[in-house]
Amino acid sequence: MKSHILTEKHKLGLGGVAIGTAFEKLTDEESYEVLQKAWDLGIRYYDTSPWYGLTKSERRFGKFLKNQNRDEFVFSTKVGRLFKEVPESEVPPTMWKAPLHYDFEHNYTSDAIKKSIEDSLERSGLSYIDIVYIHDLSEDQVGDRYPYFLKQAKEGAFKILSELRDQGIIKAWGMGVNKIEPILDCLEAADPDICLSATQYSILEHEDAVDRLLPAVKKAGVRLVSGAGYNSGFINGRPRYNYKDVIPKGMTEKRDKITAIAKKYNIDIVDAALQFVLAADEFASIIPGASKPQQVQGNVNALNTDIPLDFWKELKYEGLIYEKAQIPQ
Repeated sequence: MKSHILTEKHKLGLGGVAIGTAFEKLTDEESYEVLQKAWDLGIRYYDTSPWYGLTKSERRFGKFLKNQNRDEFVFSTKVGRLFKEVPESEVPPTMWKAPLHYDFEHNYTSDAIKKSIEDSLERSGLSYIDIVYIHDLSEDQVGDRYPYFLKQAKEGAFKILSELRDQGIIKAWGMGVNKIEPILDCLEAADPDICLSATQYSILEHEDAVDRLLPAVKKAGVRLVSGAGYNSGFINGRPRYNYKDVIPKGMTEKRDKITAIAKKYNIDIVDAALQFVLAADEFASIIPGASKPQQVQGNVNALNTDIPLDFWKELKYEGLIYEKAQIPQ
């Protein structure tokens, strides 16, 4: 069994998408309020990426975290894109509301991975990175170039990250993707420690992951971190689903049914969504993002809410969660 860097105290982390201005133009001050709240509430796992805000999120996390004791927290960031500064007129259109002036290219060669880690250390001001995720090596991001980039990663990223781990330069690595297949492909070709799975496992949508992803990572001794466990805010009532404006058919009705049952038990759907993910043995952590300190507080409250077993049994009885899915006991 692999040794694992994320322990019980890292079950709830903070993800960096919102701090990278994914949904609104968060100011530096507003982002530091979120980070300070997370720290004050005992959160000690922080995940970001140079992609978020075209390096903005990573810089913000670093500026805050370099004032903390480095041994007290786990920090993960991502590789797979290289960034170069460009004039404002040349910044490509992206999902970010207020990105910095950078352009990027996908690159999964070993040289690019080493350069990406160097750049992240420089931007963040931190002395080392605990976990490195190979970011967006997935058909939803690179399209029909996936086989090309996967081959590049097999020859480059997978090997160099294992070497850096064995040398003690990083502590762990894995995939950070929105789909199941890239994680399965990585397990087949390499020896990752931990993978960040976004948009594949939530209380609303988890059947495929239960059948294919969880058995595979369990067999490999690899742990998972959950990204988008709230379907990027849809659980909270936001008009988006997994970072897109199109809501899949039937999801609004499903969310509303779970919300109604939750009310019967005097709990919130957010409480259920967070605890549902962590009930799966394969998940070491969930890392919801936050654009306001109150959201961080809400996540901590959700972690500590007592949810009756009858609630979960009712969801299964109503067919609202998959019969094979693990539930809190």
